Amino acid sequence: MKKEKNEGRRGIMAPRIRLGVGVLTSPLQLTEAPSIADRDTLQKRESGVTEKSPMRLRMEALIKEKQGEIVAALQELDPATKFRTDTWSRPAGGGGISCVQQDGSVFEKAGVNTSIVYGTLPRPAIEKMRVNHKAIDPDVDSLQFFAAGLSLVLHPKNPNAPTVHLNYRYFETMDTEGKCNAWWFGGGTDLTPAYLYDEDAIHFHKSIKDACDKHDRGYYPRFKQWCDKYFYIPHRQESRGIGGIFFDDLDVEEKDQEQLFSFVKDCLSSFLPGYLPIITRRKDMAFGEREKQWQQLRRGRYVEFNLVHDRGTSFGLNTPSARVESILMSLPLTARWMYMHEAEKGSREERILNVLKQPVEWI
Repeated sequence: MKKEKNEGRRGIMAPRIRLGVGVLTSPLQLTEAPSIADRDTLQKRESGVTEKSPMRLRMEALIKEKQGEIVAALQELDPATKFRTDTWSRPAGGGGISCVQQDGSVFEKAGVNTSIVYGTLPRPAIEKMRVNHKAIDPDVDSLQFFAAGLSLVLHPKNPNAPTVHLNYRYFETMDTEGKCNAWWFGGGTDLTPAYLYDEDAIHFHKSIKDACDKHDRGYYPRFKQWCDKYFYIPHRQESRGIGGIFFDDLDVEEKDQEQLFSFVKDCLSSFLPGYLPIITRRKDMAFGEREKQWQQLRRGRYVEFNLVHDRGTSFGLNTPSARVESILMSLPLTARWMYMHEAEKGSREERILNVLKQPVEWI
């Protein structure tokens, strides 16, 4: 009997699993599957980003490239005031780069941000998005999503130089393996002057129209009208600025993914040629206390729109683990509110107000 017991112990031993209070000790350690964000990071490290990469990785690469180009060009306008660059990450995946210049000789505040977000959409959000995107699966309780965007706001010091805003973004929903099942692009750019110079408005709008016309001659008039409607302040009954273009939810029902990606690239590339000549003309013009006070009042309107009506600000602030400093980068460093202020009849201030109450076709 003793011999048999010894022989019985000579076989292959099964792995020992010992359970304690919250402890598992075993040669077989269980690990969670990598997240979509983790897999994307690995793919970028091993293979880089090419034309065959998923669109989410190509859009991320594009906005980071354009951010670098824009920051470099703006830095040349004011070499003495360096941009502060903050790189940050999100616990659920993604992160961003915030580049901000403050109290400079050209810009009172200038921000150029990229943001990458991985997350999960709850069922109420899925149902809301299906109104515009029927490709989204209606029979799931949650969906993985990815969002990438480049956002820019420049508030010049000189009241004769206009504030400018730009945002281009991409959004997609995915299954648990990272396969895209719905996607869309959005974005635009718009100009907000305190004092109106027609040549600036015409140049800015023409640069955008040229980019649009490369892809669809109906884009500029359509997206210009959309911009005029979107950047409207109902409680003031006036527009935030003199417009540009704005679009959202452009998906496969509009054009295919490659065509829309090319459109967004051309829009981004048109920004510096459209704005740099304007800021160069205006940044050193003479101004006095009256002009500065008016600029501050108009910036108050900018704040009102962004905090009350802007969907992007609302989405950002309501996203879990949001980086508030980057979201509110769009607000000016200073602004002003005066009780019952009225522009003088026949003044330059009254002229811009008249334009803001009735959008103009600049080209």
